[in-house]
Parts: sequence; C-alpha cells; structure tokens
Amino acid sequence: MEQMINPAAASGAAPADVIKDVTMETFQQDVLEASMTTPVIVDFWATWCGPCKQLTPTLEKVVLEAGGAVILAKIDIDQNQALAQQMRIQSVPTVYGFVGGKPVDAFQGAQPESQVKAFVDKLAEAAGTTQSDPLADALGQAKELLVAEEFEGAAGIYGQVVSHAPDNIDGLGGLARALVGMGELDQASEILAQVPEDQADHPDVAAAQVAIELARQSAAVGDLTPLEAAVAADPKNHQARLDLAVGLFGADRREEAIDHLVESMKIDRTWNE
Repeated sequence: MEQMINPAAASGAAPADVIKDVTMETFQQDVLEASMTTPVIVDFWATWCGPCKQLTPTLEKVVLEAGGAVILAKIDIDQNQALAQQMRIQSVPTVYGFVGGKPVDAFQGAQPESQVKAFVDKLAEAAGTTQSDPLADALGQAKELLVAEEFEGAAGIYGQVVSHAPDNIDGLGGLARALVGMGELDQASEILAQVPEDQADHPDVAAAQVAIELARQSAAVGDLTPLEAAVAADPKNHQARLDLAVGLFGADRREEAIDHLVESMKIDRTWNE
C-alpha cells in the first residue's frame, strides 16, 4: 500500500519544520496527528528550570542531525498548565516520544547527548516497526475516533490522509462522515463531489451522502421508541431504519443514525433505488 510521505525527510526539512513550539490548541495537530507519519519528541520544559536549559539545546541538536526522521515539539508547562496536568507532568524536563498518535517512550531529567541520541534512534526504529503502513495506521486511528463520535479528531486525521492520498476512498468517505458528524454538511458535500462515480457505493461514502439528505430533513423529531422497536423486531425493515435515522439526526445522535444507514446498505444495497 502507498506510504504516506514524510515531508521533512523527503526535502531536508528546515528547523522550523522539525522543531516547533506547541500549545494546548496545537497539540492535536502538531503531536497526535503529526506522529501518525513522523515520530514526535515532546519536551515539557519551563523557563525557570536549570536542567531544561541543558537538555533542550541537546534535543534540538540531535533532532536537527536526524534530518527529518523525528520532530521536536516543545511545550512550556507554565503557558500550558492544563496540558501538563493532562499528561501528568510531575517535574521538568520530561520528554515523551509519540508514534502513531500514542506515547511509546519517555524519560525525565537532563541526559547526555549520547543518551538523547539513543532515545531518538530507538523512537525512529519503533516507528519503522510499528508504522510499516502509516496510511493504514492513520485510517485505523481515524476510524476509532469516528466510532467514538470524536468527529473533529477524526476529520483532522482523515484530512491528512486525503492530503497525502487524494484518491483514497476510505479517507474521502471517512472525512465526509466526520464532517457530517460535526454538522458541516456543505463541506461534506464538497468532499463527496471528489469521489469517482464508480466508488459511490463505498459504505462510508454512501452513508455520508444519505446522512446529508437526512440531516436536512430532520427538523422535527417525535418519539423514537416505536421506530426503535420496529427495527429491533425486524432488522430488515428498511423504511423503519430510514425513519429512525431521520429522527436520530434530528436528536443530534448522528453516529447512531449513520450506523443504521450502513446496516441497511449491508443487508440490501439495492433497497430504495
């Protein structure tokens, strides 16, 4: 399968590309999403921290020498206290290594350059073994977020997939579904317009298309109990599923609505043609 491109490694990235100051607002994009394609070293530091003044320059030196194999994200804990609390930072410097959207290694305190280099090499090696197919890994993580109804996070990762692989049908379909979940119906329609006609029956694409139509019909919502009972009694009752999906959209239960649409298509793709 086509590999997602590592822009830094491919072009001899400049320092601005591989060393970044990260905040609570950019953590999702610059760490979690970025680590789907390139390992990210996160340096939690503070201006008053003596050991930080020794470690951070060493990290920067080693990362630059790595030539884009890793990215360094620097986080000032005093400026990002909520993020530091979420990451349970007890002391600084604390350094995490992220691969595939998850922390895989860490250390605390100042370290000599040899140890820092070993940490970077280990992280790059871990990325090589755990991300043999970064595109598939990214799609998997995005799907998990979509199922969990974390639509913004899913849209961010699907967007990265599509930027690297514009014709990837899983990326296009997933992005459209995530945008529908966010209520961005016009944007979802624009994404679906990029889907080739012969791929229109892809489950995510078809579900997103119908979901857009349903979302625009679901202004009034009544009691869903009878419809839920009808579907439970007869899972192949497509009309009941459709009516239930409309009601669920109106109740802002978008993921459940989409699930019912996908299930209907699995049972009978020719229904309602």
